[in-house]
Amino acid sequence: MSAIDTRLADLGIALPEPVAPVANYVPFVRTGNQVFISGQVSIGAEGLVKGTLGGDMDIAAGQAAARLCAINLISQLKAACEGDLSRVKRVVKLGGFVAATADFTDIPQVINGCSDLMVEVFGDAGRHARSAVSCPVLPLGAAVEVDGVFEVE
Repeated sequence: MSAIDTRLADLGIALPEPVAPVANYVPFVRTGNQVFISGQVSIGAEGLVKGTLGGDMDIAAGQAAARLCAINLISQLKAACEGDLSRVKRVVKLGGFVAATADFTDIPQVINGCSDLMVEVFGDAGRHARSAVSCPVLPLGAAVEVDGVFEVE
């Protein structure tokens, strides 16, 4: 078991099977030492987390949804690394999307739910560049979606 797998276990996180694409794209592309992971929506064991921040969801619920996105990103990353998360050298960049009302401005705090988990799991290698934007609706009605770029060996 790698140190990353141990950290996940210590955090009580069992990675789900990678989520299959819902349209005409692949879940990840590896080129050279980088892995580009397609957007992962806020889906967990209880199903898809839907909602609109500033409407029917508060910041804490949005952060929990973003954390699910992080778990799904790590699941895809593990698949891209043939099951060996010790090959991950760095979380390079995350792109966060939040379904929000026009007056909701706490988008960065919502995406911290994903960013914080990356640092918890990967330590300093989990610190990353990031964008965080809002939009009126996300695929399938998801509350949050995050994509990512990772450096691997």
